Amino acid sequence: MSRFFATGSDSESEESSSADEITPKAPGTTLKQSLLLSDDEEDTKRVVRSAKDKRFEELTNLIKTIRNAMKIRDMAKCLEEFEQLCRAFLKSKNIVDKEGVPSFYIRLLADLEDYLNLLWEDKEGKKKMNKNNAKALSTLRQKIRKYNRDYETEITAYKEESSSSEDDDEGGWGSDPVGSGSESSDEDQGKSASLAVEKPKMFAKGTEINIPVVVKKLNEILQARGKKGTDRAAQIELFNALAAITAENNLGQGILVKIKFNIIASLYDYNPNLAAFMKPDMWKKCLDCINELLDILFEDNNIFIGENIAEDSENLAISEQPFRVRGCILTLVERMDEEFTKIMQNTDPHSQEYVDNLKDEGKVCNIIDRLLDYLETKGSTEEICRVYLRRIMHTYYKFDYKTHRRSLGLPAESKSEQDQDESEGEDSAIIMDRLCKFIYAKDRTDRIRTCAILCHIYHHALHSRWYQARDLMLMSHLQDNIQHADPPVQILYNRTMVQLGICAFRQGMIKDAHNALLDIQSSGRAKELLGQGLLMRNMQERNAEQEKIEKRRQVPFHMHINLELLECVYLVSAMLLEIPYMAAHEFDARRRMISKQFHHQLRVGERQPLLGPPESMREHVVAASKAMKMGDWRTCHSFIINEKMNSKVWDLFPETQRVREMLVRKIQEESLRTYLFTYSSVYDSISMHTLSEMFQLEIPTVHSIISKMIINEELMASLDQPTQTVVMHRTEPTSLQNMALQLAEKLGSLVENNERVFDLKQGVYGGYFNRGEFSPKQTPKLFLSSKITYQKGSYQQKHGGYQRGGYRNQNQNNY
Repeated sequence: MSRFFATGSDSESEESSSADEITPKAPGTTLKQSLLLSDDEEDTKRVVRSAKDKRFEELTNLIKTIRNAMKIRDMAKCLEEFEQLCRAFLKSKNIVDKEGVPSFYIRLLADLEDYLNLLWEDKEGKKKMNKNNAKALSTLRQKIRKYNRDYETEITAYKEESSSSEDDDEGGWGSDPVGSGSESSDEDQGKSASLAVEKPKMFAKGTEINIPVVVKKLNEILQARGKKGTDRAAQIELFNALAAITAENNLGQGILVKIKFNIIASLYDYNPNLAAFMKPDMWKKCLDCINELLDILFEDNNIFIGENIAEDSENLAISEQPFRVRGCILTLVERMDEEFTKIMQNTDPHSQEYVDNLKDEGKVCNIIDRLLDYLETKGSTEEICRVYLRRIMHTYYKFDYKTHRRSLGLPAESKSEQDQDESEGEDSAIIMDRLCKFIYAKDRTDRIRTCAILCHIYHHALHSRWYQARDLMLMSHLQDNIQHADPPVQILYNRTMVQLGICAFRQGMIKDAHNALLDIQSSGRAKELLGQGLLMRNMQERNAEQEKIEKRRQVPFHMHINLELLECVYLVSAMLLEIPYMAAHEFDARRRMISKQFHHQLRVGERQPLLGPPESMREHVVAASKAMKMGDWRTCHSFIINEKMNSKVWDLFPETQRVREMLVRKIQEESLRTYLFTYSSVYDSISMHTLSEMFQLEIPTVHSIISKMIINEELMASLDQPTQTVVMHRTEPTSLQNMALQLAEKLGSLVENNERVFDLKQGVYGGYFNRGEFSPKQTPKLFLSSKITYQKGSYQQKHGGYQRGGYRNQNQNNY
């Protein structure tokens, strides 16, 4: 019954008025509002609320809605409510400036960002989302990342706080009105409640802490490892607590080492999915714990660890006998190295986060170096080879500028640099040589030796030690059986061959460079073969599981080889080889093709309807090729070496000026050869002084080039030494050859006329046109053309339909 119709005594009305602070209403509104109240609402207490409380309630209601949408993965609803929440929070600016940012608001921002990141990493889940939810997820993720930048300090402080600090008094501005995250927090609380299947209790009061008791407790904690419902974070905390108790009671380093092994293993188990990578806090704990374990092993030489030590033969108690602990520190460090690779693979390479994560490589290398020192005295030969390979894998791809200058015989650039070199000790070349040679001599597994050889070759090539790299590749005979290696080793082999080719190019070994890069570039899959990404066109050929496996093989971004530089080196090498060859064999019907990819780029350039100035790297190479074909070396040089090409390609080389000078020299020499091949027929003789001035080459160089051409029978000429003149020799056809030429021309005309008559009657493809699809009148003119060309005594019919007797199909893709 409504309060308006209620009757009662004066005492009752006084009690109700004293109990409730009824908000004064304007005359005429009491009746209207009272009629709207239901019988269930007649006893609801109404109080005067401040502006702060109103804003508080508005924000909490929106947060509840967002958390409910998070539970059912309704991203569109999350995005809509988050935008409303941001607007509502903006309205509360005056209160926030006075009271501070509420903790429940910071908690929502932190939880929402973590939740969105988890959804984003779940590739399978994203594929199952509908279009609206997937679009909303992407939009919301960008917005929350941008929005949270203004609250980085508060979010970081919240994450570092203990769970107890989050439970403030409800009703205050700084409290969380929706508990610890509304409905989603109930899951977290339930999850943390199921610590292990049965959460092991720490030692009862008065229990004597000794080795058997600690081992028993350790085994109790280990029993929950890997079981469903186990809180892995809490399990790690239990291990840490047990380690602290062990240290407090001075139970010795043996039991402490065993606990440390289990702490590190539990950190690796925190993410059961192999594709998942460690979060920053877990990664930091892992590095610290491994360093602490190594500190113990270095401090106490009386500890022996190994995988072959059985648990029943362990000696963990303090005694005259040395400690014996089951475990392998090398396996833990190898897993740490793999986790670092996964972290780098799953970080945006163009973000500051990638740079920050990459700084941890110094810590990883430091741990590997410490383990290397430890195993050199206490490890087996097999373990030493394994840790040496880990160190090599962190060294081989890094360019050591000081080592490079030393290898070229160049002095240090300054006195401070020289002093720094002396203080740093061994350079990377000496380290690589020492580690690799030990593996060559001692390793019993082909895989480790193969990887070491490839890394050694890569390092030689990277520092322009061409002959050492080439000789090691030839002596190893790796190219004979590399197809039987596993994919990561094949990727390393491809990377090494590419680096070898680039090294040969820098040294001016153009033919060697082309041969080394030919297989990679002709495949059209350089990106995939080098482990630098997956090709979209092959996505249908692999299932989701195969895609995950291939992504785990990808090389981190900081180890990538520039694909545009690689393609440019290959195309320029092909240009320097192909253009003179094309000029020398212009009329040769059996002319072979040195580089299919280069010819493809030339055809693409010829198909352009409008020829403007080149823009891309490929267009620059095509334009340079056309200029070289005419013997115009200056234009060719201007297209290959200019500001755009320098910034994209040539400036990426060490000793870039030396590379440019080499390129200019090669362009001048090959342009001279091309000029002689192309225009020798119009000269009776030509002075070498003239050629020297035209191509700005020294006369001895011109003399050497022409002499080689004459010796190889590429140029029919002779040298007149007194006058420094090249005398051309003409080879006119004999009378028999002239008669053969006339006969060939008449036969060609006859065949062409017969073909045209035949095509008019039945069409080029007789069977197809006889089916009634086309009548002879409708036959396209394209099918009626047939061109016969004479090339060095052979006929070639440029016709797309068929091939007969003495006629060769020169271009089957005419149409």
